[in-house]
Amino acid sequence: MRILIADDESIIRLGLKGMLQEMGHLVLAAANGREALQMARHHHPEMAILDIKMPFTDGLQAAKTLSQTMPMPILLLTAFSETDLVERATDLPIHGYLVKPIQPGELAAAIAVARKRFDESLALLASNEKLRQTLAMRKLVDRAKGKLMATGLSETEAYHAIQQLARDSQQNMAQAAQRILAE
Repeated sequence: MRILIADDESIIRLGLKGMLQEMGHLVLAAANGREALQMARHHHPEMAILDIKMPFTDGLQAAKTLSQTMPMPILLLTAFSETDLVERATDLPIHGYLVKPIQPGELAAAIAVARKRFDESLALLASNEKLRQTLAMRKLVDRAKGKLMATGLSETEAYHAIQQLARDSQQNMAQAAQRILAE
């Protein structure tokens, strides 16, 4: 994967970069959050690992911006396990939180979990959108049925009339229902 890392401590950044490269990843390294956001816009990473406390733009703000502009798995890392930082981090769509110093095994596991959770969240969003569209279509068809039923058709007859119009006009049920409502 192409992984963006951001840490203002050069020794940590180099160590993290080395571990990730040994795992076979391509690494983009930034010294602060602002630089990380610029690199993300130009290089389109597949994952980000951000230190929480950095100058200019901290890791929490960078994570928030990345999740809104180019969703990807995001891991936060810090030398602190402060409760308020953890709480602020849990309000963000991140996929893991690591406390320094990081061991290669922990990092590999966190990356695997983050990818899996991110993929699951994408699948849930797609499923949610499909359900939203289905519900909107059903509401539209129900409104069209209601209009047809007002002319004396039964509910079954109204539904079959919408189906027939959809077949005859080579449209889907929602388009046929919209046509009935527009008339």
